[in-house]
Amino acid sequence: MDEPLISVGILHAPSVRFTLHSDYLSDGDVVTGEQEVVIHGGKLLWNGRESDCFVFDAKDEDASFTLSDVTIGIDFHWERKEMQTFKGALRVIMDDDAVCVVNVLPLEEYLKSVISSEMSSTASLEFLKSHAIISRSWALAQVRGVAGGGETSNGVDTSDLHVRWYDHDAHSKFNVCADDHCQRYQGITRIKGDNAVEAVRATRGMVLMYDGEICDARFSKCCGGVMEEFQNCWEDKPKAYLRAVPDSVGGGKAFCDTTDKRILSQVLNGYDQETVNFFRWRQEYGVKELSELIKRKSGVDFGDVVDLVPVKCGPSGRLVLLKIVGTKRMLTVGKELEIRKWLSDTHLYSSAFDVEKVVDDKGEVTRFVLNGRGWGHGVGLCQIGAAVMGDKGYGYDEILAHYYPGSKIERIY
Repeated sequence: MDEPLISVGILHAPSVRFTLHSDYLSDGDVVTGEQEVVIHGGKLLWNGRESDCFVFDAKDEDASFTLSDVTIGIDFHWERKEMQTFKGALRVIMDDDAVCVVNVLPLEEYLKSVISSEMSSTASLEFLKSHAIISRSWALAQVRGVAGGGETSNGVDTSDLHVRWYDHDAHSKFNVCADDHCQRYQGITRIKGDNAVEAVRATRGMVLMYDGEICDARFSKCCGGVMEEFQNCWEDKPKAYLRAVPDSVGGGKAFCDTTDKRILSQVLNGYDQETVNFFRWRQEYGVKELSELIKRKSGVDFGDVVDLVPVKCGPSGRLVLLKIVGTKRMLTVGKELEIRKWLSDTHLYSSAFDVEKVVDDKGEVTRFVLNGRGWGHGVGLCQIGAAVMGDKGYGYDEILAHYYPGSKIERIY
């Protein structure tokens, strides 16, 4: 097969400003310089024209454009806006009463930015090679529709059960988005070292395969010592290569159990380094504080929360179902991301936590302490663990065999 193109949703906004740094073609006209698209009368307005979509095609492969106020880390504690520059074509689309900006470019160019955005582009070459392969695999799994999930939000709601899982294949205007919801893509702004470019070049067209299918190669920041199984975070369809495996060899120390700043700087970009103590972490709430938080995040009035009861855990210790007991009602919530959303203003680091209750002299609960492990869903490659493996001299093939047991590397173009 030939190298495919991929379309990436960059942002949604009431209006967008962008600067074309080279000549672009739009409806036969050559365009460059600063442009603005706004919503006008239910359509997009640009340069005196109205349409549902404006297309800006690059005249050469090095053409680029810059977008202002691109939001990254949406709904997470590191959310912020950045100015970012991208190569390739630009589509400006009307989408749900907002202006949607889509970047269309060759997959290999996309990957150079992804592995530079997900971690430092100066990370070890073997680690970056492994990530280039899984990022390529994951993206192609989305494009080909073989990834698990269905809608952006799936689940079950009854009087005593609320279950949601969130996946990536509900994007109707583009293949993948540019933020943590899919995988980070922050344009050529992030490509600052030769290793990222070399990792993509050296692994060109290489993907992970299992049973004749491209792997839906999930990854997270830190598994906390044990990887989780796919079905405990998303659709109830296990994937044989996404299973619970200790992040160690021979029962030794977990690879991701590190405080080595030199290695962590390979994985954690500047804003990520604001997150600390993620291998083991602690979150504490008073009863009133937790009760008000859960009511605000869930829309459910439990009264005073008096207990948090684990109902189902995955093999990594991540909670799949958690019963919240209040003075007014009780309800079981899942899966892992919904639990993390309900128990934090943004997201808890993970759902791998134990609940400690602090009681007063009367035996009444006054505080809840969550003693947690890891950062993220914990399925598939653990980025910090993989960085440690690369630093220890493991090859990219050994790293991938560890995190995706039974998979095989194949070059498909």
